[in-house]
Amino acid sequence: MRTLQEVQATLEIAKLKQDDLQSVTHCLSFGENVSSGDYCLMELDETLCKHIEAGKSLVIRGDKNEHAILCSEDKTYDLKIADTSNLLLFVPGCKSPDQMRDESKDPQLVHAEVWGFSNCYWELKQQRPKLKKLKKLLMERPYEGPPLRTEEEPQLPEQLYTSADLLERVQASEEELFSHLRQINACEIDGFWRMLDFHYEMKLLGHVTQLVDSESWSFTDVPLSTCLEELGCLEPTNMIEHCLTCYGSRYTTEDGEVHFSLDEGKICRATAQMILQNAVKFSLREFQEVWQQSVPEGMSTGLDQLRGLALVDRNTASETISLLRVEDLPEDTLERFNCLFGMREKWTEADIAPYIEDLCGEKQTTGALLTKFARSSMQNGTKVYNSRRPVAT
Repeated sequence: MRTLQEVQATLEIAKLKQDDLQSVTHCLSFGENVSSGDYCLMELDETLCKHIEAGKSLVIRGDKNEHAILCSEDKTYDLKIADTSNLLLFVPGCKSPDQMRDESKDPQLVHAEVWGFSNCYWELKQQRPKLKKLKKLLMERPYEGPPLRTEEEPQLPEQLYTSADLLERVQASEEELFSHLRQINACEIDGFWRMLDFHYEMKLLGHVTQLVDSESWSFTDVPLSTCLEELGCLEPTNMIEHCLTCYGSRYTTEDGEVHFSLDEGKICRATAQMILQNAVKFSLREFQEVWQQSVPEGMSTGLDQLRGLALVDRNTASETISLLRVEDLPEDTLERFNCLFGMREKWTEADIAPYIEDLCGEKQTTGALLTKFARSSMQNGTKVYNSRRPVAT
């Protein structure tokens, strides 16, 4: 090992002044069997550093055929390898210049052993969670209601998923995953997360709205206990309550009773989906008439209730409407735009916005996305957007 005198002699040869350098000199030596594959480095921002220092965990998620992502409790990060031209050395106990300000000003020599080295590190970038897979997994076996007395529901546990299973398979943080489970109206049955078959879900909703009509209740004042009592003979009470939760908001009255206020927009939207899924295209005028006749009396329909669910085509002699659900489109931003421009060459911002809003990152607008992935022009006095590159049709 080098001595302090040898270090000072080297500085003289290099024509460096001791006063211009730190007083502490680290003399590095490599331990036996040191390899660049022994350690991996990861660059963390201040938020993630505090997360780790608080004793919390970071989890890497993804199936074998997926690009790995990193999750904290509430955020998802893309993992990419970043190369560096400088060799990064792992030296336990090594102090930075800021940490050595209180050290003696006299020259000192510290012998340190290098435990590992690397010329790359993992770089993190916050991204949207990949949640499309969640619904795909749950729709492998949608819940169609309790089995009849004469039959049993087939036992296929490999097609049912617990919370732990979903966290293992879906590339999203725990908070993002459970938030999306609520958003897609999933429910937990016997420890497994299930999506209701849409026809069964509409059957439950029909029971509730018919009871509201027969009892002459206000849609904003639906008592839970009476619903469970009256409809419990038709469907499981937990399914009745789940339906009320999906299509209304819970509140407690002054008497301590739980009531629900049904959401007109959600009920009209579900009814529209039920009508539209049976036809490729529908005359807009005829659809609006059928739609209004199909919703519970007292509710009003409006096209603004169909954002991200249906697309109106006003460029034909007879205006039409068709089912186009945003959840059926690709998750990748470029693939999403290619898909949309493959359906329609030119879009107004009002038409395309509902189908790209979920692609926006923090503080990003649909206008910024369109500027990056589309080209604007004027058509009959209206700004429209088309693809920046040829799209295969």
